[in-house]
Amino acid sequence: MPDIVIRLATQADAEFLTHGNAAMALETEKLVLDPQRLRAGVDAVFADAARGVYFIASIYGQRVGQMLITYEWSDWRNGNFWWIQSVWVEAAFRGKGVFRKLYAHVHALARADGGVCGLRLYVEDHNTGAQATYEHCGMKRTAYQMFSDDFVL
Repeated sequence: MPDIVIRLATQADAEFLTHGNAAMALETEKLVLDPQRLRAGVDAVFADAARGVYFIASIYGQRVGQMLITYEWSDWRNGNFWWIQSVWVEAAFRGKGVFRKLYAHVHALARADGGVCGLRLYVEDHNTGAQATYEHCGMKRTAYQMFSDDFVL
């Protein structure tokens, strides 16, 4: 397997990130996202670092995966949880360690940052393949259920 390189995303990656987000929503939730709203949401991350940060995985310079980190303050722990979101790996590169490399990179950054108290993510109940991958990376299931009251899709 060739080297998988992880780097911070830049505005030049916005089209790839938009594509990955749209493909992920369609594949995992059968949702067709509004492309203009989605692109504006990706651009908003680059406009305000407090919203989060994207990482890109590439092989031989070809972008093959992505991950967004957003932040949630925990008063109980006096630190931030980093939420893993908008994970996408191009189909041809799945099972080749792309997510594991993204996760290891983010995990190392989080552990080195004294203000981070943990990593979290949510996953669809039926996405057992992703769940197995997350467990293989060392993540553990929680006792929490997620509830939502969405206003915009």
